[in-house]
Amino acid sequence: MLMLGIETSCDETSAALVEEHDGKWTIRSNIVSSQVNIHRDWGGVVPELASRQHIRDICGVVRCSLDTAKVDWPDVDAVAVTEGPGLVGSLLVGVSFAKSVAWSLSRPLVPVHHLAGHIESLFLEQGKPASIPLPLVALVVSGGHTSLYVVREPGSYERVGRTRDDAAGEAYDKVAKLLGLGYPGGPLLDKLAREGNDEAVDLPVTRMTHADRNAPSMKGDLDFSFSGLKTAVMRFVRGHTAVGPHDNGAALSHKEIADVCASFQRVVVNTLLDRLFDAAERFGAESVGIAGGVSANSRLRGDLGARGRHAGLPVFIPHISLCTDNAAMIAAAGLRNFHAGVRAGWNLNADPSVEL
Repeated sequence: MLMLGIETSCDETSAALVEEHDGKWTIRSNIVSSQVNIHRDWGGVVPELASRQHIRDICGVVRCSLDTAKVDWPDVDAVAVTEGPGLVGSLLVGVSFAKSVAWSLSRPLVPVHHLAGHIESLFLEQGKPASIPLPLVALVVSGGHTSLYVVREPGSYERVGRTRDDAAGEAYDKVAKLLGLGYPGGPLLDKLAREGNDEAVDLPVTRMTHADRNAPSMKGDLDFSFSGLKTAVMRFVRGHTAVGPHDNGAALSHKEIADVCASFQRVVVNTLLDRLFDAAERFGAESVGIAGGVSANSRLRGDLGARGRHAGLPVFIPHISLCTDNAAMIAAAGLRNFHAGVRAGWNLNADPSVEL
């Protein structure tokens, strides 16, 4: 079976073809057109610019995906598309395109939750839809999401923790901006952190001890919060910037900035992994995994392996190409949904806040 995946939830236009054959998943193509250069001048994603660029790129990206896989439209067996969450204007481009393709080819249309795609990227990386010991505790961590899920059986996702404020990737971008590093901040901060002393700056670690009032079924102690950490970095920068509070750390030396980056990254990574392995112990996990854009972070990847060996648990993390938003993960989740009988009608609409 050949699944066409379409992903336009934020600022990457992506199309991919994933083939399922004899119980194996094979990525035939995975084309991603990034808008980083467009949004860099604004210091973040501008929704209107993002949706307009998706319109410009979507046809060429899908055509390139077909050509790379050396197939044509009649070879496509079904179409999977991200219905949410994300930026509504961006989502609408992908949903509208996918509906048009599915209707014109008389093929099934399969809706996919963006975070399910990230979780399924762990299975796609292994090449088999039943390749990871379950139950799995998966941490999805990106610029817009930081959530913990328990996967007890294929295609079933139970959220057991989430951020109360900033996502980890969002905190990276904001701290990078405070330090004058540019956008996107995550990769830049990660690179500079390797030069710094991660114990140089004393930064707070947030522990949640009360239930989430917005999700009363959750105990809350597996939740995350990064707003206080971000504020602590801001106060440090302003306190050590002699020329004034609005110079974005310009007066800090290169070494001081590297130390701030390393200290900030230590706290974020330890917080993420503490919750992940706490959840693994609580829910009797047979494996753990991390997916999403922040899973490309070098320290997170390295420390995950060490923690997994210490806990005696196998760890799973996708290849760098599957960490950020991409359509291959959407196609994989689409295959999972397709076999579960999930189909969308022609009234499918973008849902920027759809729950998993």
